[in-house]
Amino acid sequence: MKNESSLARTIDQVTGGTRLRRLRQNDWVRRLVRESDVSVNDLIWPIFVREGDGAPEPVASMPGVFRYSVKGCVEAAQRAADLGIPVIALFPFTNPELRDETGSQALNADNLVCRATRAIKDAVPEIGILCDVALDPYTSHGHDGVVREGRILNDESVELLCRQAVVQAQAGCDIIGPSDMMDGRVSCIRAALDGEGLRDTMIMSYAAKYASAFYGPFRDAVGSTGALKGDKRTYQMDMGNAAEALREAAQDIAEGADMIMVKPGLPYLDILAKLVEEFRMPTFAYQTSGEYSVIMAAAQNGWIDGDKAMFETLRAFKRAGASGVLSYFSPRVAEALQQR
Repeated sequence: MKNESSLARTIDQVTGGTRLRRLRQNDWVRRLVRESDVSVNDLIWPIFVREGDGAPEPVASMPGVFRYSVKGCVEAAQRAADLGIPVIALFPFTNPELRDETGSQALNADNLVCRATRAIKDAVPEIGILCDVALDPYTSHGHDGVVREGRILNDESVELLCRQAVVQAQAGCDIIGPSDMMDGRVSCIRAALDGEGLRDTMIMSYAAKYASAFYGPFRDAVGSTGALKGDKRTYQMDMGNAAEALREAAQDIAEGADMIMVKPGLPYLDILAKLVEEFRMPTFAYQTSGEYSVIMAAAQNGWIDGDKAMFETLRAFKRAGASGVLSYFSPRVAEALQQR
């Protein structure tokens, strides 16, 4: 046996003979001992639906993301099913002339989201559909609730959100996603759904949704950028707070949420990990439009490897304990996974 160098003996004394790099020396061993990884089962694909026909419309601030017609949404849902993506999330681009102070279009059983949901369920019944419950895609002021004299009214907003949730569930939505951050909305939505015999409709609450700079491209995609008057800091969470997220999640769980979510994702991995550790229930992260666009812009400029960054961020969510991720990268990830 070759004599060990004094340096090797010193390292072995310090490490107790354990060389952690042994488990990193080959691709196969790295894969074998990997603690967290991404599968197609972790993906929820957010899709934007618009009026009219024709080819998908690109969203300027989100390279590779489009607004689809109802027919296009059906085709996207079929693509998702073919790739094995379990769930798509629908968000509407509402024509400005249909927006009003109370977001009344949200209550229309024949609005864009409801029509797209019915069409998808008719054509691709095996795909899960998540629908956003909030008024901001439908209001002329761009807020998630009813506004009076500059104040967002909680209880009046919740009443409308309940009605919105019911029409979406009646259209075939599987998961209701209240993103409005009004107090008490989960219990009221649960009661409204149950009262209409929609007990199997699930609720994924946006339990910890922070007032964030990472929502800009999404507002562009749904057409609310120019509409928003003021900001949303009186109802979305303050970025400096962590304990409050535990209180928000505990309240939503007690009110009947089946799943909870943290939004944005990467800037709030600590919050995600805290919620997973505290509540041990299905917890999701939303990789927001801004997070997506930052990666895409850097990749298009050749500053980073986009595919590697895509997988690295998704693994970060899984490492923090996420059950799954809402990500605009979903179809790209699913295709890459198929090629492995």
